[in-house]
Amino acid sequence: MKLHELNSAPEAKARKRVGRGPGSGMGKTSTRGEKGQKARSGASIPAWFQGGQAPLFRRIPKRGFNNARFTTRYATINLSDLNKFFKDGDVVTPEVLKEKGIIKKELSGIKVLGNGKLEKKLTIKAHRFSSSAVSKIESAGSKAEVI
Repeated sequence: MKLHELNSAPEAKARKRVGRGPGSGMGKTSTRGEKGQKARSGASIPAWFQGGQAPLFRRIPKRGFNNARFTTRYATINLSDLNKFFKDGDVVTPEVLKEKGIIKKELSGIKVLGNGKLEKKLTIKAHRFSSSAVSKIESAGSKAEVI
């Protein structure tokens, strides 16, 4: 062993130095082979690329049942929104929400979410309530009614 052969981490492997002339054993084409897309500079091909032919996902037929069409989607409203648009003692229903323009579409129903703080006493009628919304509504002295 000579002084220049010492290494701080003996298990460390010297990286491959390519393109350093014919004596290095990795000169000329620098281990890229000859010609072709991967031999060019700046070549980076995504793993899913299939050489220009139509990708597998586009070739297979798209038929069969998909349940996404039948999911129940709710129009959501937060407690902070109810604070802005309603006064003490008001009754909040889906019809009133749509009439005031707070929600655009009723979808499968209305769900009240517990974001914000309710500071007014309201009677809220909706199809669904989150658990945090129910606890905040009841602590404010309001009523949550499931339609």
